[in-house]
Amino acid sequence: MATVPSESNAAAPPTTIRLAQFNQLSNQKKLGLILSAAAVIALLVGALMWSQAPDYRVLYNNVSDQDGAAIITALQQMNVPYKFSESGGGAILIPEKQVHEIRLRLAGQGLPKGGLPGFELMENQKFGSSQFLEQVNYQRALEGELARSVQSLSAVQSARVHLAIAKPSVFSREKQQPSVSVLLNLYPGRVLGVEQVSAIVHLMSSSVPGLPVKNVTVVDQNGNLLSTQNDGKQDSRFDAKQLEYIQELEENYIRRIEAILTPITGAANVRAQVTADMDFSRIERAEEIYRPNNTESEAAAIRSQQTLEATSTGAKLDGGIPGALTNRPPEPAAAPIEAGGENKEEGDKTPPLPTDQKKESTINYEVDKTVQHTQQSTGNIKRLSAAVVVNYRKKVDENGEVMYEPLTADEIKEINSLVREAMGYSEKRGDSLTVTNGLFTADTATILDIPLWKDPDVIMLAKEIGKQLLIAAVVLFFLLKILRPFLKSLTQPPPPPPVEPEKLSGEAALGQLSEHGDGTALQAIQKSIFDENLKKAKQLAVDEPAIVANVVKEWISKNG
Repeated sequence: MATVPSESNAAAPPTTIRLAQFNQLSNQKKLGLILSAAAVIALLVGALMWSQAPDYRVLYNNVSDQDGAAIITALQQMNVPYKFSESGGGAILIPEKQVHEIRLRLAGQGLPKGGLPGFELMENQKFGSSQFLEQVNYQRALEGELARSVQSLSAVQSARVHLAIAKPSVFSREKQQPSVSVLLNLYPGRVLGVEQVSAIVHLMSSSVPGLPVKNVTVVDQNGNLLSTQNDGKQDSRFDAKQLEYIQELEENYIRRIEAILTPITGAANVRAQVTADMDFSRIERAEEIYRPNNTESEAAAIRSQQTLEATSTGAKLDGGIPGALTNRPPEPAAAPIEAGGENKEEGDKTPPLPTDQKKESTINYEVDKTVQHTQQSTGNIKRLSAAVVVNYRKKVDENGEVMYEPLTADEIKEINSLVREAMGYSEKRGDSLTVTNGLFTADTATILDIPLWKDPDVIMLAKEIGKQLLIAAVVLFFLLKILRPFLKSLTQPPPPPPVEPEKLSGEAALGQLSEHGDGTALQAIQKSIFDENLKKAKQLAVDEPAIVANVVKEWISKNG
């Protein structure tokens, strides 16, 4: 007889049924099923890890062999995966997420050392070394430290420093100054400006005692002399900053002109160009100006005034050096003359004493003096030249066609006045201004579009999508073509063994013969089944008459 699932099996959940089916399998099939599931899981995990492989970034580039060996040893101790760049350059690559952390950890260990010996040479100084060896090690250490400092510049790939320090001697009165030579190896496409070279020169001069700026020589890898020996004088060569200043000044004037004309003409209807003639000469002037003496009519400023008056009465005693003749003439002798009458009275009078008066006056007047020191600033504007082109006025006629018409003379004059005020026009400087009205031609320049299949971003996106699709295709192929048929074969029940028709009985034999299409045997089997059922019904009526009566009663009531 055919097996019919019971009500308990039909009501059970699918998981229970599948477990029951799995338990009915043989041990060999169970092992195969487990291995297939493990293979699928391993394939999925491997595909996921392959799709999410870490991107490697540069940890250090252009390191020396010694530093590279030390860095690799440190990475191996920290269990950090690494690889080398295939394009050369001595780059060490590590996963992107660990770059910053590993750099900090290596910096704590003093790596990389730069490949140049520094003051760490003095740490390994042996006991009992000579003074000459100490001096040589100190010079090597100083050269290495200076080279490391120069290599820290972004444009410098490597550097070498050579110090020439004279040995002091007590037999020489003149002290020889040290000198430094710097050889720079710049990155491709990089150049050093004048200020950067000057910074390197001053760095060397400040790092070596007694080193003047003029004794520093800087050379690049191509043999070009970067430093100038000007003995502290200002470099007379052209400075790149001057050109930058001129460009910024001209662009500023252009923006002014376009900003004041844009509200009138429109943003795309005006073009301006300005040329500035600059004077970068530096002039220093010192003057002393003395005004002429004041005339009698002009008031003069009195600085100081001194007046001395002296009066003396009586015989003046002669003085001087004893034994030396005086340069004062002798006075006439006065002898009394005796005479009678008036003469006697006159002779009795005493002659008056001599009186000496002295008066001195000194007046000091202020003398006008003007001391003037003038230093003219550099970057003065000598002359400005401006050219402005204004497009025709756009106009739409009654038919909707776009037309262009030139500006009137008054409008051109107004624009000319506005530009003069915007640029600070000066006739004394000799400035010039030209305003022209013309029709602008359409811009026919076409932008070359990169084909979609040549776009680098599209190519990268296509590669990423292709990788994901490949993974999905492999997984689906494995699931649909390998795992699904295998699971189906495992879960399918085995086919029933062949049974002969004579051994079949009842409904099973009837079903088997109906499939084969044998009519005579089918009728015989149907009759035997009917007889068997009739026999069972009679026996049931004898054994259970009440049940049979109820069944017949229900049939009669239904068929009514």
